[in-house]
Order: sequence, then C-alpha cells, then structure tokens
Amino acid sequence: MNDSSNRDEVIAATRHWLTRAVIGLNLCPFAKSVHVKEQIRYVVSEARGVDDLVVELTDELGLLRDTDAEVIDTTLFVTPHAFADFADYNDALFFAERLVDQLGLAGELQIASFHPDYRFEGTGPDDIDNYTNRAPYPTFHLIREASIDRAVAAFPDAADIYERNIETLRRLGHDGFAAWMKEKS
Repeated sequence: MNDSSNRDEVIAATRHWLTRAVIGLNLCPFAKSVHVKEQIRYVVSEARGVDDLVVELTDELGLLRDTDAEVIDTTLFVTPHAFADFADYNDALFFAERLVDQLGLAGELQIASFHPDYRFEGTGPDDIDNYTNRAPYPTFHLIREASIDRAVAAFPDAADIYERNIETLRRLGHDGFAAWMKEKS
C-alpha cells in the first residue's frame, strides 16, 4: 500500500467515525456545523514519536492560528504511526499541551484527545463510557477557544453533554454501538 492510499484510508476512517459517532450520535453538538461547512482540516501525521509530533504540531498549530476560522475552524491531527499504546498517547498529549503553552497559544487554541483505547480514569478498559472519546487512530483535536465559546453560548446545556453522551452509549451498549458504526455514513 502506498502512502497516498494509506493516508486516504486513515482520513476515510476518521471521517466515518466523525459522521457516525460524533455527529450521528450527537456526541458533540458543535461538530455538525463545521463538518457541513467543510471547516475541518484532516492531517495525517508521519510522526513516529514525541519529537516528530512536536515538530509537526508546531507547524499545524501555527497554521490553525494564522488561518481564518471560516476556512479552517478546527483540525483533526491523526497519528496512525505512533502512540498506539494509550499510556504513550497520554505522555504525548502532555507534551502537545505543553507545546500550546510554549507557543503562547493557551487561551487561543486547545487540544481534545481521542484514542482507539481511550479510557477515563476510574473506568474499566471495556466500559462503554470510554467510547465517547474512542477514535479509529490516536487523534489530537486542535480547537479554537473562540469557537468553543460561541458553541457553548449557542448550546446553554453544554455542561450536560458528557452525561448525555454516557446515557446514549449505555442505551446502545457495545453491540448496538458496533452495529451503528458498521453502517455507511
């Protein structure tokens, strides 16, 4: 498989997850509008470790900062070649968040985390609750704080999203979620 087809497969899997899980189950009520307006940038990283990640993320954070939100509102930075282990991903996330601070972007940009083996503290590895943050590949979601502020203002019950997501996934269960994700977007 060549790099181009691999990249296309990674983006296709990520788009499918976004449209079926995140938008389709309304796990993030803010995602649909930027998806429909095609304001989501998909980046398939070549990073093989933290050093590579920092270099690539520095460029990507700068690009997002310098690009009008009407063109790119948010970026899904996918790392298919690194951080398969969730503990390694969390270590990388620490450096990624530190990078945001070092670049003077705290308060302007932030990172949300998604991973195939995502696990909230206090949950078991197979708890359905974890599926709110499970993506097909380790993913760093680069988000504009201004976009979050606008979305929260438009969605007054934003604090309830997490609880509603857990209820949705518990109603579906593992089998229901798997069946939902098998359907075409």
